[in-house]
Amino acid sequence: MNKIYLFVFFVAFLCSITQMSCQTIPDNVDQPGETGKLPEKKRLSQADIQRLISNGWVRYSDFGAKGDGKTDDIEAIAATHAFANQHNLKVKADDGVTYYIGGKKHTVSIQTDTEFGKATFIFDDTSVEDRNAHVFSINSTNQSFKPANITSLKRNQSRLDISLPGICLVTVTDSNVKRYIRYGANQNNGSSQTDVFVVDKNGNVDSNTPIIWDFDRITEITALPVDETVLTVSGGKFTTIANRENSKYSYYARGIAIRRSNVVVDGLEHRITGEGDHGAPYNGFISISNCMNVTVRNTILTGHKVYRTIGSAGTMVSMGTYDININRALNITFENCSQTNDINNPEYWGIMGSNYCKNVVYDHCIFSRFDAHMGVANATIRNSTLGHQGINAIGSGTFVVENSTIRGTNLINLRSDYGSTWEGEFIIRNCTFVPRSVKSGSVNLIGGSNSGQHDFGYTCYMPERITIENLKIMDSGHPEGYKGPAIFANFNKQMVDDTYVETYPLVKTKEVILHNVTTQSSLPLRVSDNSYMFNDVTVIR
Repeated sequence: MNKIYLFVFFVAFLCSITQMSCQTIPDNVDQPGETGKLPEKKRLSQADIQRLISNGWVRYSDFGAKGDGKTDDIEAIAATHAFANQHNLKVKADDGVTYYIGGKKHTVSIQTDTEFGKATFIFDDTSVEDRNAHVFSINSTNQSFKPANITSLKRNQSRLDISLPGICLVTVTDSNVKRYIRYGANQNNGSSQTDVFVVDKNGNVDSNTPIIWDFDRITEITALPVDETVLTVSGGKFTTIANRENSKYSYYARGIAIRRSNVVVDGLEHRITGEGDHGAPYNGFISISNCMNVTVRNTILTGHKVYRTIGSAGTMVSMGTYDININRALNITFENCSQTNDINNPEYWGIMGSNYCKNVVYDHCIFSRFDAHMGVANATIRNSTLGHQGINAIGSGTFVVENSTIRGTNLINLRSDYGSTWEGEFIIRNCTFVPRSVKSGSVNLIGGSNSGQHDFGYTCYMPERITIENLKIMDSGHPEGYKGPAIFANFNKQMVDDTYVETYPLVKTKEVILHNVTTQSSLPLRVSDNSYMFNDVTVIR
């Protein structure tokens, strides 16, 4: 009997040794060439494979990266991450080297902690195969799925009749309803009604990410399980050699996409070179979408040069071009971040744009702009300085600005191309406003406009309540005849009496609470140049 046990053990041992000795790098580890296999000179021995696994990390040089700043290392970098993803290993760049990445269409999937460290990366965008293909994409290992039997939703609905495998990010669309029907030089026919929110395993909707629309007929719904662990990407000095395409709306991605929840980006730097007198715009070097709980900290980015083109209304427009782009994302924080170029230089576009987001935070940041195009639900700017494009937003919930310096045209500008709408309240505390418009003699805290004649796809609101505490308005250098700053800009110059009828009425602010608001000019804060339009606003001083 003992002989039989020994024989079985010996056979099992041989099988395990055989299986181990036959292990090779999978053919799909990289897809660097037409065959999808690594060149023989880059293939690893079994001893190397076991060594890397036992180390717990891999380097790009292990898979043939040259790091000489000239050789295109994209295939070796992709192979490194593919191996790391398969074996759950950390990836480390080699310190002090320069990785050149050309224009091949080859997005590298990051699914494990990555230390770019003290390495330099050059992204050459002068000739790319696919301008929509990011160089790196931080991806979830989870797969999205379509929840069954969810055909409609109500605004602020607290629970879905559903069971989920865990906390999920749920995205819903009703293509029968159009929202954000844009007005002006970049006018369009709107976008399908979309929302994104968090649901736990029992179907409870996270109250911090409320459902903001009624969905009478859902045409698409997906749920993505949220990654439970935090993935960290740190270090790295990145330089983009800018594209030289014609100046038109053909956006370039070519950066780092974040498509996974619970991610920290720490200590990254991005610079831009090679911008000339023309070029296509960029959609964000850091592009965050379809995820939640992302923090970017201690990071230096760069504003892109502004180029002009013909907009959809047939007139010349400046094209938005971004180093930060956030879409369909929740709980996104930028902490202790800045940019390389002057935040007050109008030759460079505002560094950030976003759509369909909730709970976006700037904390200790020095950026040229905060911007929410197609809506943000809840936003916070604290301990920060914003430059020439200031704060631009539409959305809902609570917008908090505190302990910050704002150097835009307005303290907060409600985007007129989307109806200057904010359904909620503003809280402004301990701030300094340095208006760019002071030389014109028009200084307004809340900017925007709405004629009441355009259908934006929703009722437009101004903040129901605005609370302003301890605000310094630096309005020296004003021209003669200056009347002093106003709370509201003249949102509709034609609305001067009751003969003007709004087809799509703008719901006005009900209450403004002021405490310790001072002006450098010593002139008092007025309500608005349009006293009729804001006649019913209660101002408590």
